[in-house]
Amino acid sequence: MSNKDQARRPRSPLMALQPIDSAPFRHPSGPIFIWSSIGLIWVLSLLPWRLWYPAPDLLLLVLAFWCLHEPGRVGLLSAFGFGILMDVHDAGLLGMHALSYTLVAYGAVALHRRLQHFSVWTQTVHMIPILVVGAGVARLLGAWLNGEWGGWDWLWSALITGALWPLADILLFLPQRHLDDTDVNAV
Repeated sequence: MSNKDQARRPRSPLMALQPIDSAPFRHPSGPIFIWSSIGLIWVLSLLPWRLWYPAPDLLLLVLAFWCLHEPGRVGLLSAFGFGILMDVHDAGLLGMHALSYTLVAYGAVALHRRLQHFSVWTQTVHMIPILVVGAGVARLLGAWLNGEWGGWDWLWSALITGALWPLADILLFLPQRHLDDTDVNAV
């Protein structure tokens, strides 16, 4: 066919379809990067800045992010293990962080196929209720076991953690975006 024939031929409506997320398709993240990012955030979570109650739970954010985007590498067992480590570090009721982290990881893994097709802002809207429910269940159980209510500061912490989801997307997908840029330049 000549160029003139192709220009006269009507375009198929299927060719106009675009994915919901217009970002380039991402390459799988490397296990070294995934586990080093989790390890770095875990070490930062051991610092005393977490004593300020509305402080975001960055470890929970990174674990939920990797559970959503790489559920084959980071899952419920990882979330439970890091939750136990945080419980031991905080010297509180053993299992509260583990319960919260596991619930959030379960929510992220359960929704990972659906949320992969949406933008980071839609993912944020879906993840905030998961973070609030995960923290809320753990706080309610902790209040029942301790016999006193600790207040509503946990809610602010969960909301701030959810609001940081776009920043986590930018930072944790930075190597893939760099790889995409080099692929474009190589062609």
